[in-house]
Amino acid sequence: VPKKLVTTVSGCADDALAGLVACNPGLRLLQGHRVVLRDDLPAIRGRVALLSGGGSGHEPAHAGYIGKGMLTGVVAGAVFASPSVGSVLAAIRAVAQAGAAGILLIVKNYTGDRLNFGMALEQAQAEGANVRMVVVGDDCAFTTPGKAGRRGICGTILIHKVAGALAEAGASLDEIEKKVMAAAKVMGTLGLSLSPCSIPGSKPSFQLAEDEMELGLGIHGEAGVRRMKVLPADKAVETMLKHMTDPSNASHLSLTPGSSVVLVVNNLGGLSCLELGIVAGAAVRCLENRGICIARALVGSFMTALEMAGVSLTVMLVDEELVRLIDAKTTAMAWPNIVAGPATTRREEVPAPTEGPRKPQDETGIGTELLSLVTPPCASVSFRKVQECALLSTGPGTARVQRVLERVCSILLDMQDKLNELDREAGDGDCGHTHARAAQAIREWMRSRPPPAAPAQLLSALADVLLEQMGGSSGVLYGLFLTAAAQSLRGRSDSPAWADAMDAGIEAMQRYGGAAPGDRTMLDSLFAAAHALHSLRSPSADPLQVLATAVQSAEAAAEATRHMEAGAGRASYICSSRLEQPDPGAVAVAAVLGAVLE
Repeated sequence: VPKKLVTTVSGCADDALAGLVACNPGLRLLQGHRVVLRDDLPAIRGRVALLSGGGSGHEPAHAGYIGKGMLTGVVAGAVFASPSVGSVLAAIRAVAQAGAAGILLIVKNYTGDRLNFGMALEQAQAEGANVRMVVVGDDCAFTTPGKAGRRGICGTILIHKVAGALAEAGASLDEIEKKVMAAAKVMGTLGLSLSPCSIPGSKPSFQLAEDEMELGLGIHGEAGVRRMKVLPADKAVETMLKHMTDPSNASHLSLTPGSSVVLVVNNLGGLSCLELGIVAGAAVRCLENRGICIARALVGSFMTALEMAGVSLTVMLVDEELVRLIDAKTTAMAWPNIVAGPATTRREEVPAPTEGPRKPQDETGIGTELLSLVTPPCASVSFRKVQECALLSTGPGTARVQRVLERVCSILLDMQDKLNELDREAGDGDCGHTHARAAQAIREWMRSRPPPAAPAQLLSALADVLLEQMGGSSGVLYGLFLTAAAQSLRGRSDSPAWADAMDAGIEAMQRYGGAAPGDRTMLDSLFAAAHALHSLRSPSADPLQVLATAVQSAEAAAEATRHMEAGAGRASYICSSRLEQPDPGAVAVAAVLGAVLE
C-alpha cells in the first residue's frame, strides 16, 4: 500500500477541507456537512448561486473554485465517492435561505454524482426552491460512448468559470443554463497517464509497466482506451489531439483551421512542473501547426487524481464572449491569476544584450617546457600577433590542444554513469550528466572554430563555454577556476606560471564556493594536484614528471574523500555514516588531469 501523508485514512477528506478553510478567510464550512461555502453569502442575494462538487481526491477541485466570480459552494464526498444527498440538499437550502435568485448545480457526468445531486434537486424543488442541474460530459476517450455517456473531467472547471462570470454579472438562471450548456457542447478533454493512483489505505487502482502509458483513463483511475509504449512528450501530445479530433470518434471535438480555443493543460497530480511545461509547449505548438488560435492557455493542477503521474488536455472552442467570461475576475484561489492574452510558441524573443569589448591584455609569451607539451613555442611581441598565432592558427599547437581536449571529453563521457552513481549517494545523481554536458559543449565548440593555442586565451575560452553550457554548481566552479587561472597566465612565459595559475584558480573557487580542503569536494583533488605542481618553481623540474606526480596526488586525494565528512555541497546534509563512496567531483577532477597527462 503506497505511503500517504494523512492523519487518518477515514478522516482525510474532512481534514483536507478543514485545512483549506483554515488558510482561506473567504471560505466557511457548513456545520454538520462536508460542504464549503463562500464567507460572504449575503452578497449572493438576488443573484444566481452556483453549487458543484463530487468525490475528494481531485484537489484543488472543487473547493478551490469557490469565490466571487465562480462557485458559491461545493459539496464533497469521501475520496473518489459521491457526496450524500443530505449534504447536497443542505447546501441548496443554505444558498436559498441567503436569498439566491436561483440555483444551478454543475455536476460531472458520473452515475453517483448524477443520482445524489439529482435526488437533492428533486427534494429542493419540492420545497419550492428554483434549482436546475447541468451535467458536464467532456471526455473524448471513447469512440463509441456507452449508455452512461461521456465522463465529466477537467473541462468542468471551464463551465464553473463561465457560469460564475455570468452569475457575477447578474445573468438570470435561464441565461446561465443556456450558455453553459452550449459551452459544454464545444469542449473536449483527454487524459494520459504514466502511473496509477491509490486511495489512502488502498493499493493502486491499476498497474502500468515501466515502459507503458495509458490513453483516455478517467480521474478515478478507470480504464482508458489504449495502452502504448511511453512516447516523447511531443509525440504523446500529437497522439492525444489526434484522438480528440478524429471524426471517426463519436465523442470527438471538431477543430478546423482558424478556430479559436481555450487550452487547459492539467496535471493529474504527480507530474513534475518541468514535464507539465514541456507538454504545454508541445500542445500549443501542435495546435498552432493545425492553424488553431489559442486564445488562452491555462497550465497547472486543476482537477487531479490524487498522485497520478499524468496530464489531461482540455480544448474549448470560444468566441469573444466566452473569452471575456474566462478572463473575468474571480477570487477563487485555484483559478490562475495570469495576464490575459493568446498563447503562442512564436513569441518574439528579447534581443540578447551586446557583449562589451574585453580589455586587451599583453601576452608576452606562451611559455616553455610544460607549455610546449600542450601548446607550440609561439614567440610574440604584441597582442595582435598573439591573436594571429593563437586564435587563427591551425598549426601543430592547435592540433595538440585539440587532442588533449578530445581526450578529456572522451574520459568524461565514458565516466558519465560512474559519476552519476557516486553522486546518487549524496546528491541528486546528475554529476555524470553535468560533466558529460561539459564534454559535449567543448566538442561542439572545437567543431565550430580552432581552439586558441595560447594558454591564457584557451582557459578563458573554456571558462566561457563551461559557464554557458555545463550548468549546475560545477559549471560555475570550473568557470571561476579557469577564469582566475587564465588571468594568472597572462604575460607569463615561465613554467612556474602554471603553479601560480593553479593556486589562483583554487583561491577563486574557495572565495566564492566556501569550501576548503578536507570538505569532501572537487577542491580536495585540485588542492593535492596544486601542491605537487609547486615543484615547477624549481629550475631543474621535469614538467612531465611533475604533472604525473600531480595526477597521482589528485587520484589519491579523490580516493581519500571516501573517509571524509562532507563540509560543503549537497553531501554536507547527509550523515557521514551513509557516505561510503568517494566524492564524484573529486573523482572527475582527477580523471581530467589524468586525461591531460595521457
